[in-house]
Amino acid sequence: MYRFLLSPRWLGALALTLVAAAVMVFLGNWQLDRYRGRTEVNERIDAGLRMAPVPIADALRAPTGGPGTTGPAPAEEKVWTRVTVTGRYDPTNTVLVRGRTVDSRVGFEVLTPLVLADGTALLVDRGWIPPAPGGATAQPSVPAVPPGDVTVVGRVHETESGAGAVARRDGLLEIRRIGVSRLAGELPYPVYGAYLLLDEQTPTADPVFKAVPVGHANNWQNFGYVVQWWLFAVMAVFGYGWVARREARRAAGIGTAPAPLDRAAEPTPSASA
Repeated sequence: MYRFLLSPRWLGALALTLVAAAVMVFLGNWQLDRYRGRTEVNERIDAGLRMAPVPIADALRAPTGGPGTTGPAPAEEKVWTRVTVTGRYDPTNTVLVRGRTVDSRVGFEVLTPLVLADGTALLVDRGWIPPAPGGATAQPSVPAVPPGDVTVVGRVHETESGAGAVARRDGLLEIRRIGVSRLAGELPYPVYGAYLLLDEQTPTADPVFKAVPVGHANNWQNFGYVVQWWLFAVMAVFGYGWVARREARRAAGIGTAPAPLDRAAEPTPSASA
């Protein structure tokens, strides 16, 4: 019944089906890797919220170059580690990160370098503030920094991609995304290779600042894609088998309805009969 499967037409269809199913399985596995990676990130975010702060040296290596250089980026497992560090804010090199949204409002995140005792600096994201009246890009009035030594507690955040050019407006640096290496080129000291998302500081921060929320990665979307691609692979193989079975049954005459009887072709009985 199934010898027709050895014909070139059916062998070609089988090859295409298997290739398509293999590609779908590969795409499912790729999405599974993304699901696992995003799940690990979410777990690190949650762990960073719960953990007691550790010294900065436990999460980030200090920069060793000259002014304008950056230190090594944090290891993947150190991102979102909660750290504590003491230094002095340098308000003359405050950075405004424009176009940032908190509670559905567009404003600025404020980064201020925290200069440590060894002369290196760590960029600290002090929080979000609204723009001045006049529009989302109107430069805000930035609250003053506490004088003297400040102890900050926050979570290590890796540098952002696509930072673009750094501009200076009214004495403040401005950038669209937080690119640490881009900003370091504008600063007079070596800078750590990541920035700190502030949780708390001593003395306390100005209440005008709003904490920058940390969103979790949507890992369940990737898991849905895993199921989707694997189901497509199963459906492709099942569809080939279903079509092949239907063809085999047709060739064998199984399940084929008999031809309707043509009554008109039958002889008409004579009247004498």
